[in-house]
Amino acid sequence: MMKKKKIIAVVCGGDSSEHEVSLRSAQGIYSFLDKEKFEVYIVVLNGLTWEAELEGGKRVPVSREDFSFKVGRRTVKPDFAYITIHGTPGEDGVLQGYFDLIRMPYSTSNVLIESLTFNKFMLNQYLKGFGVSVSESLVVRKGNEDLVIDDEIINHIGLPCFVKPNAGGSSFGVTKVKQLEELRPSIRKAMDESDEVMVEAFMPGTELTCGCYKVTGKSVVFPVTEVVTHNEFFDYDAKYKGEVDEITPARISDDLRDRVQELTSAIYDILGCSGIIRIDYIVTKVTDEDDCERERINMLEINTTPGMTATSFIPQQVRAAGLDIKDVLTEIIEDKL
Repeated sequence: MMKKKKIIAVVCGGDSSEHEVSLRSAQGIYSFLDKEKFEVYIVVLNGLTWEAELEGGKRVPVSREDFSFKVGRRTVKPDFAYITIHGTPGEDGVLQGYFDLIRMPYSTSNVLIESLTFNKFMLNQYLKGFGVSVSESLVVRKGNEDLVIDDEIINHIGLPCFVKPNAGGSSFGVTKVKQLEELRPSIRKAMDESDEVMVEAFMPGTELTCGCYKVTGKSVVFPVTEVVTHNEFFDYDAKYKGEVDEITPARISDDLRDRVQELTSAIYDILGCSGIIRIDYIVTKVTDEDDCERERINMLEINTTPGMTATSFIPQQVRAAGLDIKDVLTEIIEDKL
């Protein structure tokens, strides 16, 4: 008798500006998953409209009671949710709480970790306590903008600086501010994406990113990617329109590579992450007390639902590691089933 296939829902969409990016990641994951082992459906969330995609492009409603849906006369209830929503509700803990309530295993970290990693400022403050180097930053909250004086922000953070939504990704609403008069319009722009805005000190250096996943009895840290943007910074066009060079493995020393990978693994464990994460870094040159120059690894942010198109960082790193993305995803799913 053939073993019944587990049903996997690749959950995408969401309620942020990253909705369309998420749909592309879902197509990537769908193509990567082992169809010999799993019965796979893409489920698109858009506000309170939840729909499963069927063959031929037809969509059917998904019950919010138990995440089931109808395929003809058959009721399909997924065994596992592979979450690839970039932004709310899939990257901030909201959807994870729902799946906990209906007792459905999922691919990401838990509610607490998703919520913490989605809040860039809070994450930075937390990891600073473990000795992780981060940039100087402050938060401006909607409704309190007038309580913050521009000159005081710049005196504390310096110029140039970055203004970005405190909760969000894909560089929507992010501005590199070079002059004082650019600060206030940049804060307003970022507040279109998030009720909290982070103003962050600029750090000149080499941008790197490194992925990692861990399952029972196994820890995998992927090769490091060097990110060389053709633009002012790694913005949306650089990420999604090819205006960037992504070099895997990165053109860095073996010592720096090892340090980045060790830090990635350590942060994964400090937070108690689950599934695949990707951590972005900027490496700066600093002079120590002996007047010797050394490289400091500064964490920029953590992506707990990283992009998963064929050209995204994680699939690139998986290939560079000599692994098969199909096997990686199978390990993550079967570890939780």
